[in-house]
Amino acid sequence: MGRYLMTETTPRAPLDQIPGDLVSLGDYARYAPAHMTEAAYQYIVGGGADEISVRRNRDMFDRLMINPRVLVDVTGGSTCTEVLGEHFRHPVMLAPVAFHKLVHPQGEIATAMAASALETPMVVSTLASVELEAIAAQTEAPKWFQLYFQQDRDFTLSLVQRAEAAGYTCLMITVDASLHGIRNRAQRAGFALPPGVDAVNLRQRPPLPSAVLEPSQSIVFQGMMTEAPTWDDIRWLKERTSMPIVLKGILSPADALIAQQMGVSGLVLSNHGGRTLDCVPSGLEVIQSVRQAVGEDMTLLLDGAVERGTDVFKAIALGADAVMVGRAQLYALAVAGAPGVAHMLRILREELEVCMALAGTPRIADIGPEALLSAPRSGFFSA
Repeated sequence: MGRYLMTETTPRAPLDQIPGDLVSLGDYARYAPAHMTEAAYQYIVGGGADEISVRRNRDMFDRLMINPRVLVDVTGGSTCTEVLGEHFRHPVMLAPVAFHKLVHPQGEIATAMAASALETPMVVSTLASVELEAIAAQTEAPKWFQLYFQQDRDFTLSLVQRAEAAGYTCLMITVDASLHGIRNRAQRAGFALPPGVDAVNLRQRPPLPSAVLEPSQSIVFQGMMTEAPTWDDIRWLKERTSMPIVLKGILSPADALIAQQMGVSGLVLSNHGGRTLDCVPSGLEVIQSVRQAVGEDMTLLLDGAVERGTDVFKAIALGADAVMVGRAQLYALAVAGAPGVAHMLRILREELEVCMALAGTPRIADIGPEALLSAPRSGFFSA
């Protein structure tokens, strides 16, 4: 890791050329600290509390082995797939990540340009540091909008209506982060948004009503969680938008069934990158049980520690329709701007193609549980 391990006081500018030794997503993670402030890096890389779930996300991928088949004609191979009726060049999406301007002056605009160049769907965060309309104008690839419910439901609906008008085609509602987790790493670093970086799409949000808590009341339950949505809110919003709805942050088959019965179009199996509640499972280790609960027709996406083409392959083999990449897009953006994000996505796509070819699975539809050595066995992840 050498000289790129530690963050410098003054971050380096994005590179004009991508170095020859930058050949993997892990390399972008290695370079990234030198191109960010220390506080920003700790905020991005960190997880909740003891970061057990952060480590578990990666560990679950590493425990799975691929079961390759040889002498298969793969010359007709392709990574193309469909998700919710939209054509994807490859089953990889850019996950909703807040405040891209923390690491690059163009922020989400640069990321959107890269997504368009690599035909990669981008999910734009409510907490983007650029207006959602401006981001939408920069990409011809599929674009989805991620929603954090706000306490004022009229304002929440106005965000959805803005997204519809700007050409977003799917609404992804985050349901596992109604308040910040205990993020000790960011606390120790003294992280705060620097001047010029804010949630621009929330600037017109009505002020929260002032409330005085009784001594017996909790700042969490009776305070911060008053903005938290419930199933009734999902039902309310579903009646007011024509966009398909995907819920992000599902880990329980029981919750997946409720969403399916409500008419939700898809789910993201995710623990929020390990950044909210610590000590919860990864999306990867629950995907088989959720798929069994909801059947084959419901769209299932996965995020959390996707760093290799083999990770994409493993997730699809267990039942995912596509995966999302989170932190890696900020690492690549910090290191080399839009070209860095495009390069990062190309690496991931080419790694997936190599994996599919060598595993004897030329098309996405060919990747099933039999492509993994031990995945079909009950209790594989229990140890």
